[in-house]
Amino acid sequence: MDELYIAATGSWLPPRLPIEEAVADGRCPAPLARTTGMVSVAVAGEESAPEMAVRAARSALDRSGTGPADIDLVLHASFFYQGHDLWAPASYVQRVAVGNHCPAMEVKQVSNGGMAALELASGYLAADPARTAALITTGDKFCPPGFDRWRSDPGTVYADGGTALVLSRRDGFARLRSLVTVSAPELEGMHRGDDPFGPAPFSHRQRVDLDACKRAFLAGTGSSYAVARVSSAQDSAIKGALAGAGLELGDVTRVALPHLGRRRLQAGYFGRFELDPERTTWPWSREVGHLGAGDPIAGLDHLVTSGALDAGDTCLLVSVGAGFSWSCAVIELLRRPEWAARA
Repeated sequence: MDELYIAATGSWLPPRLPIEEAVADGRCPAPLARTTGMVSVAVAGEESAPEMAVRAARSALDRSGTGPADIDLVLHASFFYQGHDLWAPASYVQRVAVGNHCPAMEVKQVSNGGMAALELASGYLAADPARTAALITTGDKFCPPGFDRWRSDPGTVYADGGTALVLSRRDGFARLRSLVTVSAPELEGMHRGDDPFGPAPFSHRQRVDLDACKRAFLAGTGSSYAVARVSSAQDSAIKGALAGAGLELGDVTRVALPHLGRRRLQAGYFGRFELDPERTTWPWSREVGHLGAGDPIAGLDHLVTSGALDAGDTCLLVSVGAGFSWSCAVIELLRRPEWAARA
C-alpha cells in the first residue's frame, strides 16, 4: 500500500428533498423518519445513475490532472438498475468521462461495490509497474416502480448520486495505508429469503422488499446466529484495517460510515465501538441518504472538501454490502489539495 495514492475524489449529488416534506405528502412514514433521524435525501430528476457517475468522474479527473493516457483501468460499481438491459455502464463511463481504451468493467457487490472496486484496482495497479492510475466510479438511482427509497429497506433511506475516485501509483493528496475485505457468504440468503430463483427481474414481487427476505432468512437461521456472524466479520474488517496501518480506532481523525439510519448506526457502530457520531460522517450523511455503492467515496470527498481533514490526518473508510462483505481502509492525508480549498 506504500505506493498507492488517492489523486482526487469527486461527487455529484442532486437536490435534496426535506424528510418533513416527504412525510407530509405520504411518501415517507413518520415512524421511519423518527427512527432513522434523517433530515433530507438526495433525489434525482431525469439524470440516470451512469450520468451522475460521469459527472462525478469528470470532477475527479479534473481535480487530479489525470489524462486519458494515464488511466489504465475503469471500474464502475452500482447497486440498482443502470437504465438499460444487457448493457455495460462501465463502458459508457469510460467513453463519456475518460475517452480511452483501457479495460472497463462493472463491479456488483451492492453497497460494498465502491470499496470492492478500490480493492480490485489496488491489486491491478500493483501487479504491473507500468500501470499508472485507475478510475473508480459509482452511480445509483433508487426510484419506482422497482424500488421505494423509503420502504424497500426499512431503517435506511436510499439516495441518488454519483461518486468517483482516482487511484494512482505516482502521487496524490492522500496515501492508502491499508485495505481489508472480509466475506461471510453464509449470510447471502439475507437478501434472497426463501424465494425460488426467478426467470426474470421482479418475478416474485414488483418492488424490492429486503425486509421480507430478511425475515424469511432469520426464520430459518435465528437472529442470534446472524448477529454473531455480522459482528465477527465487521470486527475483523475494522481491526484488520487499523492493524495494517498501525493504528487504534482512537488514533483515527475521522470515520466515514455507511449512510444508514441512526438506529442502525447506533447498534452497529456508535454503541459497539463507543464512537462519537461527531467524529463520523453521520452529521452530513443524514442530509444525503444511502448512496448505494458510493457512501465511502462520497464520505471521504465530503471530509476533504469541507476541511474536516487536513495534512497528517487519517480517515477510516467503513463499508458493508449484501453477500455479505465488509471492506475497511485507512487513508492518510499528505496535504490538503488545492481543489479542496476552492470547494
